Formats: sequence, C-alpha cells, structure tokens
Amino acid sequence: MVSTVVLLNVVPGKINEVGGRLAELKGISEVFSVGGRFDLVAIIRVPDNETMAELVTEKMLTVPGITNSETLIAFRVFSQHDLESMFSIGIDE
Repeated sequence: MVSTVVLLNVVPGKINEVGGRLAELKGISEVFSVGGRFDLVAIIRVPDNETMAELVTEKMLTVPGITNSETLIAFRVFSQHDLESMFSIGIDE
C-alpha cells in the first residue's frame, strides 16, 4: 500500500467544488479543507506507485481550480485509528 499526502492551493471560491471533485476520485480516501499556506489536503491510499503516479498526474491535477500542489509520499504510516480498526474486526462494542 502506498500512502501519499497532497497539499493543494486552489483558486479562491473554488475550494468546496475542487474538494468535492477530488473526494470522488478512486484512491483518494479523504480531502481536508485547511487553514494556512495550503487550501486542501488530499490523502491517497493506493496499491502501488504506478497507481499513485497516474492518480496524481493524470486525474487529480487536471481538476479545474488547482493552482499548485506539493506531493509527499509516506515511507511509513503510524495511525492509531488503523491499529484499532484492525484489532476490532468482528468485535461488537
């Protein structure tokens, strides 16, 4: 599994529209509207680097309204949420 964080700048007034379109793309698990230097953060989880490269360069960055991006490929993922869900399969609370 390849995990990637993509930081995006978007045309003013298009953040919700771009975020919604990105969230529809297969492989993008979450899109966050954020404050600071960037407008949106997209979290990608795909099986391999080839799929990630195709998603970012051929699908994501062709969405109208994106003006700039920075892609961060994760070496390791540390997530309490993922650990909890893995161990709670089949257990009712």
